[in-house]
Amino acid sequence: MRSKVLLLLPVLALLLSMTRSFTLLAAGAQLGSFSSVPLQPFIDEVQRLQAAMNFLGQPLALKDQEQIKAASANRDTHAAVSSVEAILDKYVLAVVTISPESRVDVKRGLAPSSLVQNGAQLFLVKVVNQAGVTAPLAVESPNSGSVYVPSTGNPEPKQRLTMADVRERWADISLFAQAPMEARLSGLPLEYRILLVSSRDAGQRTGRLSFNVGQGSQDVGFLNQISVLFKIAPAHSVILHVLDQDGQRTMASLIFRDALGRIYPSPAKRLEPDFYFQPQVYRSDGESIDLPPGDYTVTYTGGPEYIAQTQKFTVTKNGPAALTLRLDRWIDPSKEAWYSGDDHIHPAGCSHYENPSEGVDPKSMDRQVLGEHLNVGAVLVWGPCFYYQSHFFRGRQSDPVSTAHSLLHYDLEVSGFPSSHAGHLVLLNLSKIMYPATKRIEDWPTWDLPVLRWAKSQGAVAGFAHSGWGLAVRTTELPNQEVPGFDGIGANEYIVDVTYPKTVDFISAGDTPYVWELNIWYQTLNVGFRTRLSGETDFPCIYDSRVGEGRTYAKIHGPLTYDNYVNAVQDGAVYVSDGRSHLMDFAVNSTEMGTHESQVDLAAPHSVDVSVTAAAYLPTMPATAIEELPYNERPYWNLERSRIGSTRKVPVEVVVNGEAVARREIVADGSIQKLNFNVPITRSSWVAVRILPSSHTNPIFVLVGGKPIRASRQSAEWCLRSVNQCWSQKAPKISSQEMPEAKKAYDHARDVYRQLIGESSDQ
Repeated sequence: MRSKVLLLLPVLALLLSMTRSFTLLAAGAQLGSFSSVPLQPFIDEVQRLQAAMNFLGQPLALKDQEQIKAASANRDTHAAVSSVEAILDKYVLAVVTISPESRVDVKRGLAPSSLVQNGAQLFLVKVVNQAGVTAPLAVESPNSGSVYVPSTGNPEPKQRLTMADVRERWADISLFAQAPMEARLSGLPLEYRILLVSSRDAGQRTGRLSFNVGQGSQDVGFLNQISVLFKIAPAHSVILHVLDQDGQRTMASLIFRDALGRIYPSPAKRLEPDFYFQPQVYRSDGESIDLPPGDYTVTYTGGPEYIAQTQKFTVTKNGPAALTLRLDRWIDPSKEAWYSGDDHIHPAGCSHYENPSEGVDPKSMDRQVLGEHLNVGAVLVWGPCFYYQSHFFRGRQSDPVSTAHSLLHYDLEVSGFPSSHAGHLVLLNLSKIMYPATKRIEDWPTWDLPVLRWAKSQGAVAGFAHSGWGLAVRTTELPNQEVPGFDGIGANEYIVDVTYPKTVDFISAGDTPYVWELNIWYQTLNVGFRTRLSGETDFPCIYDSRVGEGRTYAKIHGPLTYDNYVNAVQDGAVYVSDGRSHLMDFAVNSTEMGTHESQVDLAAPHSVDVSVTAAAYLPTMPATAIEELPYNERPYWNLERSRIGSTRKVPVEVVVNGEAVARREIVADGSIQKLNFNVPITRSSWVAVRILPSSHTNPIFVLVGGKPIRASRQSAEWCLRSVNQCWSQKAPKISSQEMPEAKKAYDHARDVYRQLIGESSDQ
């Protein structure tokens, strides 16, 4: 008798567990029946869920988003949570119930099990957490798993696989646990997680999914597992004919959305050269896109020099076989020998995939540069990827993927090095990438001046990256007398290094708040230094939406070569722009910027003729979401911020010693307009033209009676105070071995600024 009872115990346990699970599922059908969920943390979870789904390219239906927003404002918190639950339940593929004993039970949700071949579909997993568990939720499936080595795509199986194994592994199934989502459950009685399911095959496939919250949490009797019959729409390959405005074959930026607003191919499952953190993909003429049957809209462009266009089309099992997309340029500065470049893009780190220490190859980076129609892409090796990506460094030679109209060149950003605290450095056209007598980046100098001197000794062009970091101020005034913290990684130690001739060629602009970037530049120009300005994006760190958010437009006489490009940066024959406005051929008394050392000589005070060829393009309707942002929120440089009211006009200003002295409003309709100004010059001054915060020329230096520029005693005093503030922040991180030389350099800078104070006027 005892043996029979023992035999029955597992069966009884199974029945009890099933009864408990069914009871919990029934209880979970109505939120209020199993728990009272606090509204504020629940809505916070839901908002992060929505942000993640937007990022992954498959947002909730607009109607559902509006209903969630309305429900969250309901004063009846119980009703609010119940309403949001009902909305989200439509997207739920699996309901996971965690019992008070931390056992997991899973049931099928309400979402239709539809997939797309070679695409990823987002589902929700509803978690009824009666135990308050905060462990990670995990999903497992015998149908999920890569047959090939992901990093190479080569048929090198990790283990011996049969054809049956290959057939069963038709899916890729995972939970999205990256920001803004959390890897661990919150412990709330109710929350939702994002499940990604992609299919290699078309047709019908059964997927087995099991969930757990750690070892021992699986319920007996396979109750933590469900089987789902997926219906997978076959993908249809559409050949793309991508043509430039002149009919030539080209590369374009493309965003494909279906009728529900979902992006294809799904960002969640992209592999290089397509980047998961961008909504767009880049395709050239003759390449293809795989799409299931349905209605689509494609938005296509070639970067900010083009007008974005949209085209609707329908995919059926019979076609279309091809889609023709012809780009529409509103301007082509290269026809006037103004070539665009981005001096700061990265092949690894930040947003780059799961292995940022390696990153992507030159061909993947080249697609970004070609798709945004940049003429030059400076790909900078830096700390996280230094040892791996240095293999692509070719000294003064550009990468073999380069063409006559588009150069890809590997250089160095000194970031993630011992001197990084003093300010990151951009070093262009290096011959050698390793600092003398070092084998590791940890052996490099702990401050910037030695690195700059090493770069200049080999003929490189050197400057500071993302200049505004560490130079935050609370004002919008330019220039201003507020001394910033000098506590960041921008053009901080620049205030010292600039006092050494031919050491700093430029500071960068375009990727940090313009007041922070330009203030230190204006101050040092006001006391006679001639540092130039250059444009950058810091892709994909500050910006990962695309390369070329901040651009350098260089006037190059002769062929497009990297030598000619960096020489133009060094000479100041460039203007900085977001690509939406342009200030070409800036000249004072017919002396063009970047020629004759950008210097005009006057025997005595006199008016000068300032000329510039300006152009800008804004859509007819304002983008108020950008226009209303404070200047210290991205996008930092954008022509939309320059729009005058609700018009299509933007201001072109002539700047003398940092002050706007003349202004002309132009219509940003893409037309090219030649502007002339008559500007009085009473003393030696620097002159520039700007459309803030969208574009800025480099200065032309007007010397009166041969005297140097000493435009402002206040600027000289600001510089001296800034050296002291910078020392207070940087000295603690300079090594003891280098401290005597660093102290000597800072003292030298103080002496220079004290002398400049004495030589400067009170203006």
